[in-house]
Amino acid sequence: MSRALGLAIVTCFAPVAGAVPLLTGFGGPTGYGIPTHCLHPSDNGSYAGAQPGTAATPVPVDLRQAFPQGLYFFGRANREFYVNANGNITFAAPLSSPNAVAYPVAGQPMIAPWWADVDTRRGGQPSDNAICYHIEPNRLVVTWHNVQRHGANDGLRNDFQMILSTSNSCHWGPDPDIEFRYNRCEWAAGEGVDGVPGTPAQVGFDAGNRINFVALPMSRSAAITAVCTTSNVPGGEPGLYRFQIRGSGGWGPECSGGGTPCAVPGQHGLCAQGVTTCVGPGTTCTQITRPRARRCNGLDNDCDGHIDEGDWLCPGAQVCDQGLCRERCGQEAGCTAGRVCSPRGTCVEAACLDVACPAGARCQRGECVDACDGVSCPRGQRCRSGRCVDPCEGVVCDRSEVCEDHPELPTAGQCVAGCQCHACSAGLRCLTDGRCVDEDCLDVTCPEGSRCERGECVDRCASPSGARLCLEDEVCRGGRCVSARDATPDDAGRAILDGGATSPMAMDPSGCGCGVGSARSWPIGSALAGLGWVLARRRRRRRSAG
Repeated sequence: MSRALGLAIVTCFAPVAGAVPLLTGFGGPTGYGIPTHCLHPSDNGSYAGAQPGTAATPVPVDLRQAFPQGLYFFGRANREFYVNANGNITFAAPLSSPNAVAYPVAGQPMIAPWWADVDTRRGGQPSDNAICYHIEPNRLVVTWHNVQRHGANDGLRNDFQMILSTSNSCHWGPDPDIEFRYNRCEWAAGEGVDGVPGTPAQVGFDAGNRINFVALPMSRSAAITAVCTTSNVPGGEPGLYRFQIRGSGGWGPECSGGGTPCAVPGQHGLCAQGVTTCVGPGTTCTQITRPRARRCNGLDNDCDGHIDEGDWLCPGAQVCDQGLCRERCGQEAGCTAGRVCSPRGTCVEAACLDVACPAGARCQRGECVDACDGVSCPRGQRCRSGRCVDPCEGVVCDRSEVCEDHPELPTAGQCVAGCQCHACSAGLRCLTDGRCVDEDCLDVTCPEGSRCERGECVDRCASPSGARLCLEDEVCRGGRCVSARDATPDDAGRAILDGGATSPMAMDPSGCGCGVGSARSWPIGSALAGLGWVLARRRRRRRSAG
């Protein structure tokens, strides 16, 4: 039976640049693993223990050092694995084949960052041409460091890495996250008999059940070296590939309440934001944000219990006021009508000049009120600590969660389980990154200052109810609230009269240059489109055969 498979595949590749660095700091001369965790010089061999004998019999590595219950991979709990020289790890048995066989491969569950003909017999160890692994709680890292190819002495090297980990997901069982990192891609295949090139590398993973598998569409062709200059991660460095396997099974029944927001006991500010995660049959509140440097954003970033309002947080002569860096008022810059310049250099109501309000409140007509009382925000934003912001601004979620960016929902701005874990509402489609998106907006790219609603680009500063947006000393411009002192007279008038905005630039605010889900905008869109086609085609073939 085929199981659901969630993959983090992105519609925009990173620009060509230097490849991503490999993770290090794991001991040994290179930092990729202690000597007893490295393979002996080998062609088509596997890890054979700390001190392999002349027979060099493959030895499995205990996965429970990282994953106490085993690594759950497509319906099976794996308690050991084999590190194979030819760019892959396997779970059922070691693999010596130097030439990649097109997935699916029956009976051989495997993960392959670079299944091709590696040869480490010509020396260079331990600082070069070496294969090592590192294992620690919740993480396994295997590195093929500057490895050579079989049959050629041309000095070409490949430098790549595989990281396996599990993150909190909607399932009790530890579904794996897979990360491939490529730092150097100089050869695609080894040389076979009489100098004939072997099979170029295959990149992906295979459940071994002839149903669930992924192979990058460039696999088994010379184009596979493009993994060093591309990425499937939004904004990711070239050479970085990540995949999430979700819904492939579980250890037992799902717990209830997973993915809901919670408050972390004993924490303040951003550090108090948590998400309920499943641990065995119960739940725990997992902290999703760590202390950060202070910023002028109306939030307690360093988690010390105080909102960061220090004047030194802003550049030049600006002052931090209600989470925004503003020009100081005084002789050169005055205040709008009805407001006066305070000793701090901020514009306040005359009745509030001598009123000090606690954190989370602001002065209005001489009284302290909740900072968001009576504040209407531009479309897609919500009021937080007295300022209108995108709900997910400053929020960083665990890799298995997404930040809820719908401001109308009670969980807006919180990390919640992705839609791999729950169905989207009617009219929304689940994307591979875990977000629910309006089906009518999948192929719509809106200019800056607007957002897609029901398939149409709508000005963020247009107020459906006619209410004036932003705080009293602000206007809505370009989809955001800005100080009225920084706006032109025309901007201020339009904002007050009809919530209008200045003409936005015709560009994607993400800088990506393509619309969500729009395959025609992929620089090498046919490649990833091919990946989705491979999955669908294989599964259709399986069903029709039955």
